Amino acid sequence: MNKIVNKVISVSLCAAVIAGTAGAVYALNSDKIINKTDDENSKSDVDKYNIAGLSEADNENSFSDTLGISKDETVYVLASADGEVQKIIVSDWIKNSIGSNSISDKSDLSDITNVKSNETYSINGENAKVWDAQGNDIYYQGTIEKELPVGISVSYRLDGKTISSSELAGKSGHVIIRFNYDNRQYETVDIDGKQEKIYVPFAMLTGMLLDNNIFTNVEVSNGKLINDGDRTAIIGFAFPGLQNNLNIGKEAFEIPDYIEISADVQNFEFGITVTVAANELFNNFDSEKLDSAENIPEAFDELNNAMNKLINGSSELYEGLSALLDKSGELVAGINKLADGAETLKAGAANLDNGAAELQSGIAELQSGLSSLSSNNTTLTTGAKQVFETLLATADSQISGAGLSVQKLTIENYTDVLNNVIVSLDESSVYNKALQSVTEAVNANLNVIEEKVSEAVRTQVESQVTSAVLQQVTSQVTAAVREQIAEQVIPAVTNGQLTKDMYESASVDAEIKNAVETAIDSQMENDNTKKLINDKISQQMESDEIKAVIEAKTDEQMQSQSVRDKITENTELQRQQAISENMASDSVQQQLKAASDGAKSLISLKTSLDSYNNFYLGLLAYTDGVYSAENGAAQLNKGADALKDGTSALRDGVNELCGGILQLKNGTPALMNGVTQLKDGAMQLSDGLSQFNEQGIKKLSDAVDGDLADLLNRLKATVDVSKSYKNFSGLDDGMNGQVKFIYRTDSIKADNQ
Repeated sequence: MNKIVNKVISVSLCAAVIAGTAGAVYALNSDKIINKTDDENSKSDVDKYNIAGLSEADNENSFSDTLGISKDETVYVLASADGEVQKIIVSDWIKNSIGSNSISDKSDLSDITNVKSNETYSINGENAKVWDAQGNDIYYQGTIEKELPVGISVSYRLDGKTISSSELAGKSGHVIIRFNYDNRQYETVDIDGKQEKIYVPFAMLTGMLLDNNIFTNVEVSNGKLINDGDRTAIIGFAFPGLQNNLNIGKEAFEIPDYIEISADVQNFEFGITVTVAANELFNNFDSEKLDSAENIPEAFDELNNAMNKLINGSSELYEGLSALLDKSGELVAGINKLADGAETLKAGAANLDNGAAELQSGIAELQSGLSSLSSNNTTLTTGAKQVFETLLATADSQISGAGLSVQKLTIENYTDVLNNVIVSLDESSVYNKALQSVTEAVNANLNVIEEKVSEAVRTQVESQVTSAVLQQVTSQVTAAVREQIAEQVIPAVTNGQLTKDMYESASVDAEIKNAVETAIDSQMENDNTKKLINDKISQQMESDEIKAVIEAKTDEQMQSQSVRDKITENTELQRQQAISENMASDSVQQQLKAASDGAKSLISLKTSLDSYNNFYLGLLAYTDGVYSAENGAAQLNKGADALKDGTSALRDGVNELCGGILQLKNGTPALMNGVTQLKDGAMQLSDGLSQFNEQGIKKLSDAVDGDLADLLNRLKATVDVSKSYKNFSGLDDGMNGQVKFIYRTDSIKADNQ
């Protein structure tokens, strides 16, 4: 059970890869975070040279498909302090990656407004629109009246009694605030012949700030507290509907679908809360990788079959011993067959124990890696928040220095405040004309930009290919040198009695074998041997043949779709950077003198703050996911340890049983004299094995076959349903998309009563 839960939350490892490179990507283009996927081109050649392409280990996290036209949608939900929806505002960004002049779109929004430029649209059927994009991205906003996929309700209790938000203002006592999340978005999926509701797996992240002068002794379920002395920041998380999707009983493992905050309060006041709902956590998860866990049920099948054979064998032993009272002459043949079966069982138990050891080792490495990631969570989130607040303070100073008087900027209000000021200073036509001119000039040099990007990417690809080839060459040279040393060492250690071929084909005494292996290992550690290996590796790496392999594989990777996608993406990044640099040049700035200096600064300022806000929210989601994944891995590790202990005990028991049967075989003459007593003992053995099989092996096997296969299917269905939910307000058939929801609840003020 814990293995499946760990599979669910280990999806957040993808976010760890993204966050690891976010700083470098952000420096190139503050508007985007790259997450490309490398394909598996030329798989056979990759296996032949043991070359992992660009980065096969990060196959799901290297380059994402950004070709074509896609829609990135953010749904802002304004709600009362109780969670009742008051207004829904939807912001859509159509990413015109191919520079199309015309974009087909679908949208159920009303009062649609182009919020960034002057592109217009025409109506083409019900809810269908055609944008005159002119090669640009489209940014628009509108409102909608539609049921949300996830509903939020906020309830309050004071000193154990339910109380409304308006009545609670100004009160004192022990308060409990509960956020309940109602997942309404599901698909009906066939799972093992049954129609099941599978909900879109939204991750809900709710955040708020509490004044420490009002709130004390704060606790939160399913979340985390950060106290800076003046305020307590709370981040809570939940996965509504996921418990149902995976059909996991809460008594086994409870997946949170609410958060609850408790505290002692004086003169209750409560600020706004912000909740982010997104299913992107599951969208980058490759459900096919779950198939690798299916070897566990197969192992239990083998164990179950072995137990059935053992039970059958014990029953046959009893019947044979009964017949032995009349037919003692058949005893020797029966015992010989029993000994052969015991040897087979012994080998099977050893294989099962070795497999459990490998599983235990892999899970331990996973837990260690997750612990290292989780240890940096607080540093990451605290640092990111401090940077955000510093940016906002700098923005306040710039606005004040420009002679403008506005409300102090916070993480929660900066968007509304700056939008209002920008609208009041609207003089964007000169800016748009300059941007168009600069864009045309940069586009004229697009071939030069693409050539430079291609050179940089080729250097990276060639380095990775060379590293993979070096690893293969090193392995081959080391193996060859060890073979040569073995041909010399074996005759020397065995005083010329054995050659290497004789040694490998004959049954050699363990003492001789240990002496030979020790001598070979000693030679391999010799400085001269190491130098010989290094020289041969260098010779092969400098050979024309290896260089030709590296060049061929590099050329092959350069022609792969993933690398071409990366070149296209980076070319676009460089193009955007060139546009930004030219827009900041003196010549362009002179053209913008006619525009309002204040409007220019505020537009640039808000763009920078929006970019950082996207990164900040993503970082919060990532750290929360890593924390959950670490807890799941720890539970899984305990299960793996228990499994290994069980298989070790089984292996030891089978070894003892096998040894006893062999002793029985060797002592057949003496056994004949006590056959009557052995008959009674055989009956007890059969009963005991049947009880062990029913209460132990079968229950363990049934838990795996019944639960794990079903849960794997449900997890795969959850991932598929998540990937199919891409938009809230409308999406054209030719578009890809992603959507997130941001809920804001009203504050509660003491002077409201």
